[in-house]
Amino acid sequence: MGSQGGFYQSKEFLDLVKSIGEARSKAEEDRIVLSEIETLKRRISEPDTPKRKMKEYIIRLVYVEMLGHDASFGYIHAVKMTHDDTLLVKRTGYLAVTLFLNEDHDLIILIVNTIQKDLKSDNYLVVCVALNAVCKLINEETIPAVLPQIVELLAHPKEAVRKKAIMALHRFYQKSPSSVSHLVSNFRKRLCDNDPGVMGATLCPLFDLITNDVNSYKDLVISFVSILKQVAERRLPKAYDYHQMPAPFIQIKLLKILALLGSGDKQASENMYTVVGDIFRKCDSSSNIGNAVLYECICCVSSIYPNPKLLESAADAISRFLKSDSHNLKYMGIDALGRLIKISPEIAEQHQLAVIDCLEDPDDTLKRKTFELLYKMTKSTNVEVIVDRMIDYMISINDNHYKTEIASRCVELAEQFAPSNQWFIQTMNKVFEHAGDLVNIKVAHNLMRLIAEGFGEDDNTADSQLRSSAVESYLYILGEPKLPSVFLQVICWVLGEYGTADGKYSASYITGKLCDVAEAYSNDETVKAYAVTALMKIYAFEIAAGRMVDMLPECHSLMEEFLASHSTDLQQRAYELQAVIGLDAHAVESIMPSDASCEDIEVDKALSFLNGYIQESIEKGAQPYIPESERSGMLNISNFRNQDHHEASSHGLRFEAYELPKQTVQARIPPASLASTELVPVPEPVYPRESYQTTTVPSVSSDAAELKLRLDGVQKKWGRQTHFPSTSTSNSTSQKTVNGITQVDGSNTANSRTRETYDSRKQVEISPEKQKLAASLFGGPSKTEKKSATGHKSSKPSSHMVKSHAPKSSMEVASEKTSPVQQPPDLLDFGEPTVKSTAPSLDPFKDLEGLLEPTTQVSSAVNHSSTAAVTKSPDIMGLYTETPAGAHHKDSDILSGLSNSPMTNMVGGTTTMQVAQSSKSPNLKDSLEKDALVRQMGVTPSSQNPNLFKDLLG
Repeated sequence: MGSQGGFYQSKEFLDLVKSIGEARSKAEEDRIVLSEIETLKRRISEPDTPKRKMKEYIIRLVYVEMLGHDASFGYIHAVKMTHDDTLLVKRTGYLAVTLFLNEDHDLIILIVNTIQKDLKSDNYLVVCVALNAVCKLINEETIPAVLPQIVELLAHPKEAVRKKAIMALHRFYQKSPSSVSHLVSNFRKRLCDNDPGVMGATLCPLFDLITNDVNSYKDLVISFVSILKQVAERRLPKAYDYHQMPAPFIQIKLLKILALLGSGDKQASENMYTVVGDIFRKCDSSSNIGNAVLYECICCVSSIYPNPKLLESAADAISRFLKSDSHNLKYMGIDALGRLIKISPEIAEQHQLAVIDCLEDPDDTLKRKTFELLYKMTKSTNVEVIVDRMIDYMISINDNHYKTEIASRCVELAEQFAPSNQWFIQTMNKVFEHAGDLVNIKVAHNLMRLIAEGFGEDDNTADSQLRSSAVESYLYILGEPKLPSVFLQVICWVLGEYGTADGKYSASYITGKLCDVAEAYSNDETVKAYAVTALMKIYAFEIAAGRMVDMLPECHSLMEEFLASHSTDLQQRAYELQAVIGLDAHAVESIMPSDASCEDIEVDKALSFLNGYIQESIEKGAQPYIPESERSGMLNISNFRNQDHHEASSHGLRFEAYELPKQTVQARIPPASLASTELVPVPEPVYPRESYQTTTVPSVSSDAAELKLRLDGVQKKWGRQTHFPSTSTSNSTSQKTVNGITQVDGSNTANSRTRETYDSRKQVEISPEKQKLAASLFGGPSKTEKKSATGHKSSKPSSHMVKSHAPKSSMEVASEKTSPVQQPPDLLDFGEPTVKSTAPSLDPFKDLEGLLEPTTQVSSAVNHSSTAAVTKSPDIMGLYTETPAGAHHKDSDILSGLSNSPMTNMVGGTTTMQVAQSSKSPNLKDSLEKDALVRQMGVTPSSQNPNLFKDLLG
């Protein structure tokens, strides 16, 4: 290897690795790496660099990136290496690219074609390299580009290719489940593959599929049990053994799958009992991998339908874990014990001394896991010992996150299993005092609610004692120099509600304490707000009881300060207190009843108390309320928000074809009449409120249809707002999910022999204190079961159908102007009486149409229609004889009709006549001859059909 160094790399590269390893500081390491980056920038850009050298440069770039420095200048060279035909260079390029790039990088588009080509290669090593890159680089948008080729590779003759194809499909399922939902049957087929490696790879996607939908794969229980039995009987090749364990990772994955399939299913679980029992007996507990398989067996036993023999085997395995000197095995034993006590609580009593040892172990991780176990096995007989231990541990640690978790657990256990009111209040005081503001505000609210509601029993004496005990303890704690804000909020609330309830303390004494709290914590606005509200409650209770209210001087000064406070909340509370003091006893009792904090407040969401007022207003002529979903004439902002959310969520490449535009308005003239090239007069449509002019222009194509601007949903800018109720087509789909909880009958208990957890040598060394602690933790049956309530909320998602209108092109708008159809009613309804006018009314929305098309395209469309109109030289006299009599006006002549009729078509500010003249450019002589011909006819034109004159005059 000589000058090449180890692993066929240059001596320069090996010296770089050595110098970085010998660096004594981060600054020295950064200096070496930055120097290497400059060297690579210079050399990698040199032309005609040999492949061997380029391969080493890319490897050195990977090393630079591993050390946390930027090597993006060489990414493109790694991409180029993937195109090389040499296998070693190609594999190096793919390796570097998968390390450099992520699935959203801009250079990914340059690799997709290379991957597609390599997936079709005859060399299976190239195919494997490409499949490795697919798992790392292909994103959700590019999955369809390679998915068909990967599906074909499932039948590849090489087992390595089939295995990697399964892994690629699993990756696709993780990124986009819908993209491979039709390929689930392929996973079932590969489960029966002749190669154990392919079968083992198939277990991973099947585990994810079963996790999401257990019932669809119940039929595979027999297959999984058969595979696990073959593995346990060592029927697989020796190559799959690990530390003399037959395919342990396949066994672990199969046990996880069986645990899912057998959960709550007695019939499926019965098929698993035999094979799981065989694994318990055959597992070698002398190696880590054997213990891992045993632990997974315990997890499986705790999940499937209980079996006494398997529970006994699991308890034996847990005993071996807890007796081990390894902290890792003890941790596994504590975790496994926590799983089994849900099914068989008496198992924990057999290992009580081992649990005590773990509780006193210096390993903090093991100690936390033991506290989790104690939390699960807490009952009314041992709650005091467990909670006191947890509080002591909470005081000793500095981890705020875990301290918060322990505080919430202490509160929960105290609420469920409190042996007395006095103990409960003292425990809460310790938690708030030592956890401080780390305690969740919900814990404070729960404590206040619990004190207000009592213990839920019809014993008012016990509830009064609880509140009196809380008041006494809080008055004592107020002497502490510094208290958490959350704790002070609880104290102020309790003193305000129950400070004078039992008559032991006077109102002046309680109000003085509250004023001291507000002055001592003047920087905390929340505490001051709670104190003012507590003062208001105490004075209100005194006034309602008919006693004279004597406000202390410090309370007066505090109120004056709050009345001028910059905080509007404090100001409002102070003014409310001032107003309450001035009321009489009856009014105060009505607005501030005593001990009414737990009364249910009924909210009338339908606002039924307004029905009488609404009915009276409707009888007086008021318009009824129209729901927002039925307002077709108003803009619905929620629709735009939903549409924006849909567009954001559906962003990505789309491979399906675009939909054809839908014709929303059908033409009212038969196709036969549209195909005619003769001028046919169309009578003016009569509407009840407006008069409209119909523009008759011959159409060239028989397939022409009317395309109009979609104005529904556009808010009117003129006149009164009117609502047009529309039938809602969106169906509200309610979906209710019910989570069934299978309760395991506790009758199946293992009446096994008493096991010795520790040997006789260890039992001799047990101290009396440890025995006493074990007796307090595990001794005595449970009197009070844990109260558990699982709430299920049914989600009812409402489906919003957002209508999207495709914008019209300029040619469609031009064809819309030349389509001989009747116009719809005008949306500009001012509410005035109908006035017939000799001049045609102009549609203001024509301005909006003009903004959608260029002037040149409109002129070309008008020229086309006018050219088609004069190609046949129609019979003018015959045309006028067929015109309805109502369309003529006696007092107008041809010139007045030409001058007065509004022939301006508002498109970009250019008249139709000007557009026609500018495009055709007729000479003056022809125009005069046509004008003279019309004068000789002496026919009175219709002022209501200006387009007819446009056609006649060319």
